[in-house]
Amino acid sequence: MDRVERARHPQVADVVSERIERLIVDGVLKTGQLLPSERRLTEKLGVSRTALREGLKLLRARGIIKTEQGRGSFVADLSGEASTSPLLHLFGSQPRTLYDLFEVRSLLEGESARLAALRGTEADFVLITRSYHALLDAHSRSLDACEHAQLDHAFHLAICEASHNPVLVQTLRSLTDLLLNSVFASVNNLYHREPQKRQIDRQHARLYNAVTGRLPDQARKAAIAHIQSISDSLKEIENEEQRLVRATMRLEGWS
Repeated sequence: MDRVERARHPQVADVVSERIERLIVDGVLKTGQLLPSERRLTEKLGVSRTALREGLKLLRARGIIKTEQGRGSFVADLSGEASTSPLLHLFGSQPRTLYDLFEVRSLLEGESARLAALRGTEADFVLITRSYHALLDAHSRSLDACEHAQLDHAFHLAICEASHNPVLVQTLRSLTDLLLNSVFASVNNLYHREPQKRQIDRQHARLYNAVTGRLPDQARKAAIAHIQSISDSLKEIENEEQRLVRATMRLEGWS
């Protein structure tokens, strides 16, 4: 059957594969997640076991799922090559690109916060609340900067997922390593400074309340203000360090 004829009369296996692909695109099934059992999938999708197996076969051929003996089928890493590309490695290795990344975060996360406030469901808000409370709970535990950055990033990603824009979500996911670098920079350099830490906490609270309160314009402004504030604070720290170096050199007679 040619492509046109197949589009007019899709096979049951095509329908199965498309529905599972939609679950992946929508973030219901995530990278590395084990697919439900065949019995549960046939019940959920309303298809026969034969049709399900044919659909899974199509997904394996496309590289969307992988199957391991004794483990079952799971969602493949669809962004693996991009996340390890030489270009992203280069970006991550150059400190000056940190501020370029803050500009990108401001654009993407500002819009994702606005859309989350508009489109988020009660289930989305439960997930956002969980990630927000996990971030708050981290303050009372002795976590290292890397662990704290993971929780901070998870909070922002939960908001992005509530935008229900899979392209936006995937764009942010493809930049995970770079985004974690920017979050780590803020946690590592600002959280031990009490005024900056309190400011970040207030900004997170404003963002959380605006999104879950379904206030799209306020959510966008809160996200952008938060990221801009962090960028400005890190620049000021750099300037302080440079002033200290210059003053020390003068004191030691270098001038």
